Amino acid sequence: MAGSFFLDKSDPGSWRALNGLALKVSAAAEAAGLTRAVVELLSVRVSQLNGCAYCLDLHDRLAREAGVSAQQLAVLPAWREAGIFTAVERAALTIGEAATALHDDGNFLSELAAARADLTDAQFSALQWCAITMNAFNRVSVLSGHPVRPRTAASPSSNQRTTASQEAQRVLS
Repeated sequence: MAGSFFLDKSDPGSWRALNGLALKVSAAAEAAGLTRAVVELLSVRVSQLNGCAYCLDLHDRLAREAGVSAQQLAVLPAWREAGIFTAVERAALTIGEAATALHDDGNFLSELAAARADLTDAQFSALQWCAITMNAFNRVSVLSGHPVRPRTAASPSSNQRTTASQEAQRVLS
């Protein structure tokens, strides 16, 4: 995108701080016993809602690497009707949607309460932080107009796992 203003490059200190937050949140999710697949499902769904093409491209690949099926990714916009997600995955998706939309009608609070029933307190907290952090990354990428680059044969494969923070640092540096 010609003439783009890359917010992450204009203030590298804040970008590093956001990546540091992502590392802490990832560690909290892992400590809470959440799988990478659950976290990536949440990341893809939040990115869908925010219309962040860059993050969708990145987290779709990371979700597949984490074991999320192509079928789950295909029906993700209609996850409530699909019937193929576990209770923890449904709770994560509920939290992701609630944290992204922050509905004015207050229904999101009852949805969060229902999601909490399927999670430990540590999982409930970690998933909210995952959603908050993903929303922040989406906003940086959308505001910056981060481009989606075509993948080549040299792109990382499922045998070369990368984290979202590592990929963001590689692509945006």
